Amino acid sequence: MMDLEKILRELTLEEKAGLCSGRDFWHTKGVERLGIPSVMMCDGPHGLRKQRGEGDHLGINESIDATCFPTAAALSASFDRALIRTLGETLGEECQAEDVGMLLGPGLNIKRSPLCGRNFEYFSEDPYLAGQLAASYVNGLQGKGVAACVKHFAANSQETLRMSGNSKVDERTLHEIYLPAFEAAVKEGGARSVMCAYNALNDTFCAENRELLTGILREKWGFSGFVVTDWGAVKDRVNGLLAGLDLEMPGGPGTQDAQIVEAVKSGRLEESVLDEAVRNVLQFVFDYQEQRHPEAAYPRDEHHKLAVSMEQACAVLLKNEGSLPLSGGQKVAFIGEFAQVPRYQGGGSSHINTSRTVSAVAAAEGRDVSFALGYRAHDAKPDEALTAEAVQAAQKADVAVIFAGLPDAFESEGADRATLAMPENQNALIAAVAAAQPNTVVVLHGGSPMEMPWLGGVKAVLTMYLGGEGVGEAAVALLYGEANPSGKLAETYPCRLAHNPSYLNFPGEEGTVEYREGVYVGYRYYDKKQMEVAFPFGHGLSYTTFAYRDLTVSRESLTDSETLTVTCKVKNTGGCPGREVVQLYVGDVESTVGRPVRELKGFEKVLLEPGEEKTVSFTLDKRSFAYYEPKIHDWFVESGAFTIEIGASSRDIRLSGTVDVTGTVELPVAYTAYSPIGSLNKTARGRAVLAEILKSVSGQREGLFSAGSMENLGEGAEAIAQSMMREMPLSGMVTFGAITQQQLDEMLKQLQ
Repeated sequence: MMDLEKILRELTLEEKAGLCSGRDFWHTKGVERLGIPSVMMCDGPHGLRKQRGEGDHLGINESIDATCFPTAAALSASFDRALIRTLGETLGEECQAEDVGMLLGPGLNIKRSPLCGRNFEYFSEDPYLAGQLAASYVNGLQGKGVAACVKHFAANSQETLRMSGNSKVDERTLHEIYLPAFEAAVKEGGARSVMCAYNALNDTFCAENRELLTGILREKWGFSGFVVTDWGAVKDRVNGLLAGLDLEMPGGPGTQDAQIVEAVKSGRLEESVLDEAVRNVLQFVFDYQEQRHPEAAYPRDEHHKLAVSMEQACAVLLKNEGSLPLSGGQKVAFIGEFAQVPRYQGGGSSHINTSRTVSAVAAAEGRDVSFALGYRAHDAKPDEALTAEAVQAAQKADVAVIFAGLPDAFESEGADRATLAMPENQNALIAAVAAAQPNTVVVLHGGSPMEMPWLGGVKAVLTMYLGGEGVGEAAVALLYGEANPSGKLAETYPCRLAHNPSYLNFPGEEGTVEYREGVYVGYRYYDKKQMEVAFPFGHGLSYTTFAYRDLTVSRESLTDSETLTVTCKVKNTGGCPGREVVQLYVGDVESTVGRPVRELKGFEKVLLEPGEEKTVSFTLDKRSFAYYEPKIHDWFVESGAFTIEIGASSRDIRLSGTVDVTGTVELPVAYTAYSPIGSLNKTARGRAVLAEILKSVSGQREGLFSAGSMENLGEGAEAIAQSMMREMPLSGMVTFGAITQQQLDEMLKQLQ
């Protein structure tokens, strides 16, 4: 056990400064005379990208052979905490075997727009789902003695100018949408490291943002690990230390270290601040040394099989009009380059070098399957000869299965997509084959939503996302019913790009992007607007069917300091085993602030045999009902009725009920003579005064509204009168003679 404080006292100022930056691209610095070792970190998050020789951060140089698991876009569709934890544990085993102390991942940025080029590395448009999966991943990885580094903190939801751009996000939106996944990774996962993003947040670069790195991360959330930069994110190293930044990566020529030394000597930087950063870095180094397993090895073959089974749990069956599953007696034509050379991961720093990829064509060996190329992924122009060959193959078969999607050049770290469209040659191919073969199935590969102009002409669509090295084998197993699809969309597929709520503000102008859609991201926006979507959040079909019944709540009313237990029963009513993701949504029936119709606050994935029924249980707490209130800089529950909905997607609600929740915190309200009468309902004092007002104006409503006869308003008169009363300023009661000015003055004193 290393005596950290003793070592800290023995370090020179120059050594302390040096420990706050990397030795090279992937290692921390060591201090040999004090027994401080160097520790390696490397890219993830869906595999180990440990590079040989000189490092880089874009996946250019060769890395060791490692297991390529499904990317985050696929993993999130599993809605399976246990599966994600297993992934973390498995990656931890590989890290230990390769002497890697920290894996850079998972990526927790919210999918604000489907155009973000790095969306394949991120979990979801929903912060609750992203946070739950993040916590599971971190717990699994760190349970094997390897630190997780959650990234990119924060509001780094695009690639355009990501290294210098400025994300403008209001306080409520930041805390409700863009921070909760990180919060869950820290509080529930115990993440040992957080990577600050390149971009500025509200005019201050994240690497120098004290409110973000200290105020929120350490003081509000209790983070005790170390903060590392994204590679090259430092702008001013001393300002970074003052803000709460600990480690700069990668290592450089020593210029930044010299700046730290000079800042301490000049008095600009207290040495105690530097000591705290060094302490945080050394704690990581020593923790890994204590948990290091030099004898570690891992079974590569078993990890490949795990990658296949994980992808089987992630793929989403978007559409099925009876064509799937395929039967062994059918003649099937596999069409498309991706059937032969599958696209299974994205480009950039997360690109994994793997030698175990098996194509769908190879995985289907021994079955009655023919193959036609159909298109070339590197060329977007239709090829008449290849299309004709594919149509001919489809006509000779009972079923045509087209493997299509987004080529490598369409989505990668470093650039955002320009469109939701698939390549022209693939769309033309699918249309031509579907016209010739009514029994056509499309298998999609890609890290984010795509437009499907041919959707109405095909019988089934199975999206594999970017499914890792096992994607080909998983696709064949799913197509033939050897595995039952159970994935659900962790993001909405819009009908058109222009429907996306960020459309007018992505990727911004002149380096600044304004998050004007506020909290209405993804399904929160589409459901609020009752807008048609191609496929909703949470959607995914199965080869079996499920019935829901008996929604129960542990109490019909509660305070925000109490918890609520919600249960329901789910039954497999089909003919084969299957897994269903039961989703719980909460909505505020009537709120004084804008809130989504529903928000995901619980999910459970259950395995059911045919005819089997299980009870699914959820626990809701204050955060399940709260919104973030900038007036108190905290979460706030507004008293009233809330809907509890159980569904198979955000648009497929099977059960619903309501509960009454009473908030125990009151908002500060400054009442004036011009405050609406209805605003008195916001505080206990206001409600007491309102009761007195209602007594004093009883029978005087006609006088208050003498400017027009209420009788002419018909059946809606009572509701209109109440609305007008709520919106009338307090001074209006003096104007209409309901109370005197003296009474109003006395009332305002009571409200202070």
